[in-house]
Amino acid sequence: MRTILAAALAAGLMTGAAQAEVVAQSDTGFQIRHSFTSPAAPAAVYAGLGAVAAWWDPAHTYSGKSENLSLSPQAGGCFCEKVGTGGVRHGVVVLALPPSTLRLEAPLGPLQGEGVATALTFSVKAEGAGSRVTLDYKVGGYNPAGVKQWASPVDQVLGVQAGRLEAYLASGAAVEAR
Repeated sequence: MRTILAAALAAGLMTGAAQAEVVAQSDTGFQIRHSFTSPAAPAAVYAGLGAVAAWWDPAHTYSGKSENLSLSPQAGGCFCEKVGTGGVRHGVVVLALPPSTLRLEAPLGPLQGEGVATALTFSVKAEGAGSRVTLDYKVGGYNPAGVKQWASPVDQVLGVQAGRLEAYLASGAAVEAR
């Protein structure tokens, strides 16, 4: 599996398809964007978003296990994680327009305690025989030290997730933990 992941990531880097950036940042918010091409058709990409347990990095979960994650890609759906007898709601789907758009209100990780509003949007557009997948994350709110301090670490974490999603869509196999 690691060979599949390495090959998929290398293919993305060689084609120059993957793009990532902190689009904007200020004391009150930031915007992050990651984009890549996938050989999967838009409907398969949209379905793959719902298979979050197959591609989300377990290092960025509360339980340490991706298999405890679920995402129902429909309006009102939960991006949730089972943790012992409790759990975490990482986000809620606020817009589901298969196969082109999935948007969640998702204050991920430490942002849950920061008093911020978020919009995590996955946009999928047909491109050639596959798709262009864009992850756009906007965060705004208040923190005495400023919200922009989170831009770089969140960008890094979402970059990992985008890379793992790209590998999953290319191989169709769950991406192993590193």
